[in-house]
Amino acid sequence: MIVLKRGRAALDALEHLVGGLGTTLPAFIVLVWLLAVALLCVVGVGLLLAPTLPRLVRAPADRERARLSRWGPEITAMGPAPSGVRAALADPVVRRELRWLLTHGTLGLAIGAVGATLAVQAVQDISYPLWWRMLPRDDASPNLVFWSVRDDLDAVAVAFYGLALAAVFVVVGPWMARLQAWPGRRLLAPPADMDLSLQIAQLSATRAAALDAHATELRRIERSLHDGTQNRLVAATVLIGGTRRALARDPARAEAMLAQAQDAAETALAELRTVVRGILPPILDDRGLAAALAGLAADCGVPCRTDIDIPARCAASVEATAYFVTAEALTNVSRHSRARSAALAVRWRDGLLSVRIEDDGIGGAVAGRGSGLAGIRGRIEAHDGRFAVTSPPGGPTVLEMELPCGS
Repeated sequence: MIVLKRGRAALDALEHLVGGLGTTLPAFIVLVWLLAVALLCVVGVGLLLAPTLPRLVRAPADRERARLSRWGPEITAMGPAPSGVRAALADPVVRRELRWLLTHGTLGLAIGAVGATLAVQAVQDISYPLWWRMLPRDDASPNLVFWSVRDDLDAVAVAFYGLALAAVFVVVGPWMARLQAWPGRRLLAPPADMDLSLQIAQLSATRAAALDAHATELRRIERSLHDGTQNRLVAATVLIGGTRRALARDPARAEAMLAQAQDAAETALAELRTVVRGILPPILDDRGLAAALAGLAADCGVPCRTDIDIPARCAASVEATAYFVTAEALTNVSRHSRARSAALAVRWRDGLLSVRIEDDGIGGAVAGRGSGLAGIRGRIEAHDGRFAVTSPPGGPTVLEMELPCGS
């Protein structure tokens, strides 16, 4: 168990380090450009290029904020950068971004490169005895190995050396990933006063999303009652009235009409139960969220694998939201994706409920206005959650949702 835990932590660290390289390289390029513009200012040319610097600094910083938000507590984006150089230098956020740029574009780049090289070298050396004979005899020694490889015994020694490198990465990899992310966590978070104003704006936006989701839900319930249950009850009332008039004249016809009225009333009752279950499914109270989601996966139109781990109960509104967005997502998979299989993974960790739905369909899903995915986004954002869609043409489609499990 400890070995699996350490192995998973090492893989997560490698993913973080490689993801960090995706922001260290732009940070390094922008840092070089800053130095070049500063040198060109001596001859006056740099003054023409200086207005581009605030936006160039903000771009990799926002990418790092988004990356760190995926792996931990959210770091709020800062919006557009100041338009002028003087305004940018007077902005405390830009000054903190410049400090981050200097640290991340140098130390962060070195940490990411060393970590990724260590992991790749370990995999190469461990598998080296399988393919070393295909190399030229005069160039058979791998990189970072300080002895020459001439026979199988030397190649096996390289494999043991690779195991040692892997063990080193398992130990130091998570530490390197944390060290690479530390400047961003410390320097890219908004100042306290700005953070408060951004939170107010975000709360206003989520409140509006909650009101929109509530209004949409009320319209859905009203439409279901009006188009289904109400029509059935009206038909039952008409049939009962006709039965009363036909009792004296034609008892046989009255009995048939009474049977029709009973059928209409039973259908209305069934539709009313469906509407009630659409408000808050009883299965959530009876069996819990894990069983409810497993039932949705079992009823999916395509084979759906499940990996559900929810050790604690969430707030009723959060469980209902998770249930309905999962039902909507699996319905979209069945109807539109042309998928042959799907997978549902649900985790509860540190007060955060995460749902991941993946299918091997045709892709191309867009969370645009008016689509089912837009409705899912609205439900998630109403709970201050996070929703992301990855659906390139040709697939696969991956939906990732996170909900805070407040009480």
